[in-house]
Amino acid sequence: MLRFMFVGDSMTIGSAGELTWRYRMWQHLRAAYGDGDNGFAIVGPRDTLYDKTADAPVSHDYADADPAFPRAHLAGWGEGWLHMAPVIEDAVATARADVLLISLGLIDLGFYTDAEQTALNVRAFVAAARAANPHVRLVLLPVIPNVRAETDAPFAAEVAHFNTLLAKAVADLDSGRSPLLLASVPESYDIHADTYDGTHPNASGEHKLADTFARAMRQAWGPVGTGPRGLA
Repeated sequence: MLRFMFVGDSMTIGSAGELTWRYRMWQHLRAAYGDGDNGFAIVGPRDTLYDKTADAPVSHDYADADPAFPRAHLAGWGEGWLHMAPVIEDAVATARADVLLISLGLIDLGFYTDAEQTALNVRAFVAAARAANPHVRLVLLPVIPNVRAETDAPFAAEVAHFNTLLAKAVADLDSGRSPLLLASVPESYDIHADTYDGTHPNASGEHKLADTFARAMRQAWGPVGTGPRGLA
């Protein structure tokens, strides 16, 4: 059984009333591996959505999600590589995760660290994950520039620089024992059509994010469902 863990920021944890791209990815995995107990598992130490009213990750209101959807994840509103690097070793060890699906970096560059520092945190994260599981696989999504990048040129430049450094880190750290895979930002992703606020994905954005992870894994590692079967 492959054990998948979602690692991310506000785009991944989602907020009350949403389905999240985690749900759409789970549907891809069901299409690829079936619904049996031996095909795959979704693991992680957290299971909630962010509640904007409470200003805390305390909601279980996952829209009209299939009751079978496993809510487990390691994602947090306002958290980035800076926050996840110190906790990933324990999370991987405890959950016995095999594959990490990671969407991080925007919050780091927006509030905490520059591109160079963020890239160092990526490398620390990878080392910690491998300390827990030397065979762990990681799929990383580049930072998708949000609405701020349209009017803040220095921020847009930091995002672009970080994505270059992220690609270099993936190339440097990839190994046959513990593969690293860089997913692609969906070509059709439009922050004005695929988000509800210029940053966080709406339903179409959720599908596109899940699709790009599924496509990257299928192309690099073998069959992961990318067709319409099972998709809402």
